[in-house]
Amino acid sequence: MTAPASLTAPVGAQIRHWRARRRLSQLELALEADVSTRHLSCVETGRAAPSREMVLRLANRLDVPLRERNRLLTAAGFAPMYPARPLADPALAAARQVVELVLRGHEPCPALAVDRHWNVVMQNRAVPLLVDGVAPDLLAGPVNALRLSLHPRGMAPRIVNLAAWRAHVLARLRQQIVASDDDTLRALEDELAAYPAPDDAAHAPTPAGGEPALVVPLVVDSPLGRLSFISTTTVFGTPVDVTLAELALESFFPADAATTAALRAAFATLPDTDAG
Repeated sequence: MTAPASLTAPVGAQIRHWRARRRLSQLELALEADVSTRHLSCVETGRAAPSREMVLRLANRLDVPLRERNRLLTAAGFAPMYPARPLADPALAAARQVVELVLRGHEPCPALAVDRHWNVVMQNRAVPLLVDGVAPDLLAGPVNALRLSLHPRGMAPRIVNLAAWRAHVLARLRQQIVASDDDTLRALEDELAAYPAPDDAAHAPTPAGGEPALVVPLVVDSPLGRLSFISTTTVFGTPVDVTLAELALESFFPADAATTAALRAAFATLPDTDAG
């Protein structure tokens, strides 16, 4: 899918686009970037050409994703700064090893690594326990984690609290779209929102004591019985590579003792292979 027109426009128009998305006035951005409002206005309208340092400073204040920072630099006449190498590239060997260690160390609980579009790039040996029974075509690469969870031939029929989980997934995806302005994610959101929606009664039951849950769990009926998970997301802290900046590790922790026991029992029978 091609980039939005706003991201192939002159550098000034792109900076104005990102400023508008971040809901900042020219004065607010100028103060944060330590530049005069007049100069910023001239940059946005094309009357002044920003230096490389200025492009990077504005991109940093606007929290522009690394991939789009490269587009800003290119539009301004400079070489891209951030490489976008595949995870299998030898230059990323150390980072890949870290991902493998984290995924493997999370066993017997499921954990997977996804790219910016939620395509699975790595997973540990416990993930198949979670997706057992989904349609084979949904497991053919590239496997999209969100599609897998909400598709009517995926995990959706087995998710006990599907309404709550669906709302959580769509809200999280919407936040990612706001931050990234990614058309591929918009298309994914439209696809997921078009899947059959469950009744409100399918929300997760209120825990004992009547207090609302602090997080939205993933409650799944599986061949191992009913499994309940709390999910967390881990990202690289200071990446300078586009691939690493867009990589996220999704880890699922047991929300009750029964889930812990079921996973340990099932995991004991799995072959000893590397994450992948």
